[in-house]
Amino acid sequence: MCGIAGMIDFTQDLRTQETICKEMQGAIIRRGPDQNGIFLTEHAALVHTRLCVIDPVSGIQPMSFTDPKQKEIYRMIYNGELYNTPELRKELEEKGCHFRTNSDTEVILQAYAVYGAACVEKFNGIFAFAIWETSQQRLFLARDRIGVKPLFYYQNPDHPALIFGSELKAILKHPDVPHEMDLNGISQVLLFGPGRTPGCGVFRHMHEILPAHCAYYSEKNGLETHCYWKLEAKEHTENFAQTAEHVRFLVTDAIRRQLVSDVPIGTFLSGGLDSSLISSVAAREFQKQGRTLHTFSVDYLDNDKYFQKSKFQPNSDPAYIRIMQEYLHAEHHWTVIDTPQLAAALFQAVEARDLPGMADVDASLLAFCKEIKNHVTVALSGECADELFGGYPWYRDPEIREAYGFPWSQSTDYRLSFAKPEIAELLRNRNDIHREYQNTLARTALLPGESPTEKRMREMMRLNLDWFMQTLLEVNVTKVKNGECQTNTDIFRFLVITSIIFPCHVNHIE
Repeated sequence: MCGIAGMIDFTQDLRTQETICKEMQGAIIRRGPDQNGIFLTEHAALVHTRLCVIDPVSGIQPMSFTDPKQKEIYRMIYNGELYNTPELRKELEEKGCHFRTNSDTEVILQAYAVYGAACVEKFNGIFAFAIWETSQQRLFLARDRIGVKPLFYYQNPDHPALIFGSELKAILKHPDVPHEMDLNGISQVLLFGPGRTPGCGVFRHMHEILPAHCAYYSEKNGLETHCYWKLEAKEHTENFAQTAEHVRFLVTDAIRRQLVSDVPIGTFLSGGLDSSLISSVAAREFQKQGRTLHTFSVDYLDNDKYFQKSKFQPNSDPAYIRIMQEYLHAEHHWTVIDTPQLAAALFQAVEARDLPGMADVDASLLAFCKEIKNHVTVALSGECADELFGGYPWYRDPEIREAYGFPWSQSTDYRLSFAKPEIAELLRNRNDIHREYQNTLARTALLPGESPTEKRMREMMRLNLDWFMQTLLEVNVTKVKNGECQTNTDIFRFLVITSIIFPCHVNHIE
């Protein structure tokens, strides 16, 4: 994982803004402590911090490329992983492209030079990147289909400039960005938290490039955004056996593609279906190479004494983890967390997320990943499989499924009790929860003649993709450098939300 930031301003010479760029860079250095770089020109500033995963020597950014045909110079900063790099690299070489590195960064950069904005339609991966075109004097921004990689921007209508970054804290380091929240921001934190409305940056004039969107920013046209992909409803024509085989291929293909790494890689192992499947496939791939997979599990002190089952977790994990230990023959690592350790991590977790989040989840994951980093740089997780494969109670329980509103947040009365009466009344009158819920349902793709249950299941999928999944993607993890715990965002490769959901972008699947 890496961090990107920058600014475009056609009213001043940004070559004098190196100090500000270093401040922005410092705010996200924990995302990429291995390398960093800054590019400055008259109207564009690009900032990068890098965590090396592929081609540590040659993949330094900002990366530049001069197109000999178009006489255009492109400069790029990138955060992500491209899982179809070999196929796309071969395709570009057949079009006459020559590569200096083995990095996916250069593949994305040259793909943009060849295909322009349409390049994003060819990518199978998770990404947020920015490309500055020197002669055109415009910036191109893009974000992956599901929004695994974050990309925020600040745009004040009273000041013609664009300031962007992987995290809010980087943008807030710019002196022209006030640390202000309006009533909408208060509503997001108090009523929607730990989620937020898609595209909302909570702070005043702060926004987010939506998942599956790209944008151009120029002096003439300002910011122009475009949606390049959307989830569609299509009739399912496969029988059960064909469906099972199709899903098997998509899952295993996604896992294998994400095992490519030039740094140590391991897997989470909770004993559940998702992490067990990923660990099993990864272990087999490692065995073929004569390597041993490292797996990681977390438990809590006295959990066996105090565990209470719920609809979300009917059983405790350790028994299932031990079954998988015996099956995998991997090198397994246990982390046991005590309450004081969780409490201490709460503050770091809030700082990493930039906003209030899922307190216990964020803190425990941060503490867990601090231990993981002692062994590997990248960990594969089964996070977000529940959203795609119906693992939550609101997919299965008819009463919860049919209830009006976001299934994970059924009442706002308690939350409003924390606000001053006059603020609470304003928020009630805005009716934000109802409006955004209805907007989300309106975005749901449906087929004619579907039963009420089928329609509701599609709506539930839309609600989870746009809201609950995004919240989980923002859960923060740790990067430990020289023994110091540093908070980070999205170090994981989230398997089931890349290749699996986009079969048209997986090799030989139509």
